[in-house]
Formats: sequence, structure tokens, C-alpha cells
Amino acid sequence: MATVTELKAVLKDTLEKRGVLGHLKAKIRAEVFKALDDESEPRPALSHENLLINELIREYLEFNKYKYTASVLIADDQPRKEEGESTSMKDLPVSRAVKT
Repeated sequence: MATVTELKAVLKDTLEKRGVLGHLKAKIRAEVFKALDDESEPRPALSHENLLINELIREYLEFNKYKYTASVLIADDQPRKEEGESTSMKDLPVSRAVKT
């Protein structure tokens, strides 16, 4: 019969292989930062350029399979989306030269 230590090791390996452990760590990290964030001081509004930069960083992270890091960025950016600020490339004023 397997020991508790062996069962923990197998469970950890299984969760890592499925990507669940990394996702949970990223979610916990985002929630810790959210809890530490001083909400009494409002965040400045982002310019269109900064919104574009955030979207490019998110795309880079997702393209390179940094999905847990991207999930932290997305979680941190969520309050701005709720305020009506768009981070969609379609809604940002990007010239044709930049798009191609």
C-alpha cells in the first residue's frame, strides 16, 4: 500500500502534467496581489498606447505558452475592462503600418 508521501508526490505530478497546479499558483498569486493593491488610490487611466502595449504583452505571453503569467496579467487588467476601457486590438487606434 502506498504511503501518504507517495500519494502526495503522484498527485502533485498529475496536477503539474495537467497544468492545474500552475494555473492554481497563478490564480493565488493574482489574488494575493489584488488583496495587497491599495484601492483607496485610483489607478490612472491608460492611454491608447499603453492599452496596445498591454494587449501585445498578453498576446506574446499566450503565443509563447506562458498561460499562467498571462492569466495574472488578465486578472490584473480585469478592473480596467469593467470600467469600460478596451484592451482589444480592434478597438485601438493602430495604423495600418503597425498592423502589417
